[in-house]
Amino acid sequence: MNNVLINGNFLCRNLTGVERFTLEVCSRLDSLITEKDSVSILVPANARTVPNYKNIKIIRSKKDIRHFPLWDMGIFAYKCKNENFLALNFGNTAPLGKTCGIAFIHDIYAHDCSKDFTSFRDKIVKIYCCFQYRNICSNALKIITVSQFSKDRIKKVYNVPENKITVIGNGWEHLKDIECDESIFAEFPNLVKKNYYFTLGSLSKRKNLEWITEYAKKHQNDIFAISGKAIRGLVPKRLKELQDLSNIILLGYTTDSQVKALMKNCKAFIFPSYYEGFGIPPLEALSVGAQIIISQSASLPEIYGNSAHYIDIKNTDINLNELLNQTSEQPDKILKRYTYDRAAEQLLAVLKDINNTEAL
Repeated sequence: MNNVLINGNFLCRNLTGVERFTLEVCSRLDSLITEKDSVSILVPANARTVPNYKNIKIIRSKKDIRHFPLWDMGIFAYKCKNENFLALNFGNTAPLGKTCGIAFIHDIYAHDCSKDFTSFRDKIVKIYCCFQYRNICSNALKIITVSQFSKDRIKKVYNVPENKITVIGNGWEHLKDIECDESIFAEFPNLVKKNYYFTLGSLSKRKNLEWITEYAKKHQNDIFAISGKAIRGLVPKRLKELQDLSNIILLGYTTDSQVKALMKNCKAFIFPSYYEGFGIPPLEALSVGAQIIISQSASLPEIYGNSAHYIDIKNTDINLNELLNQTSEQPDKILKRYTYDRAAEQLLAVLKDINNTEAL
């Protein structure tokens, strides 16, 4: 492989699903390549952490990221063009035109759920996201996405040829090395092990906490623990109502160690999201032995198949306890199919394929 440059913008972002995926896959890619492979990463001056790679070369930029468009379309783009690098972008953004290189589009949420973006700031974010979707679909040598659902949406909306898009799924192995921190149960005495439903994710509209609100109002004896921080502008209007319900416990930010303990000890992990390109949290929950209750929407049925219990996002007239009594498959096949190890191997194959094609 010759002259691949990873866009290090993810090193300045909060650790959400996309950033986690990028960190884990890059770490494994580093172990798959050799010193002879020319793979580097451009690290912004204000990166929160600098990866300790063996074979991926670290290039420290003197520039920091104050505004992501300036980094993607200016600093990173200039480096790629000036030194003939092939760009590798993980985070739904990429340089413009021929310097676009290889780019991930995890989903096209801003296009498909544009009504979720209501404030002036969020409308600007939506416009930029949709601009980047179109840029990548028009100019990337290869588009990588995380599910067949996302691939089909990208193909349909942006008229992208089938062979231009590769599907590489997410993983869960980062939880293996995390120790459970059960101090969360002392901090919230109302949390009794195996007697609460747990959900994880930013308190954004697409996570559909309104479903939990409506269900909780009808089932006062069921306890729901919700972990996550609010994303400005994308918080559901009914969050205040959710806060006022006595059987809902808002945990705020929780560490990975606390999350693992909460998943391992919940009655079930519940994920009523109406739009996901993949949906990592249910996979994490399966990996620690939890049952999962998820919506029958977007990519979720494709990823989780018969290992999940499903709910209709428009119907709260059900009984979750009865739902859990229904048989579901063991998650072994899913946990083997979706791993960061496999994702890194698939990404390496894409890089080699492009390298071989360009050499012809």
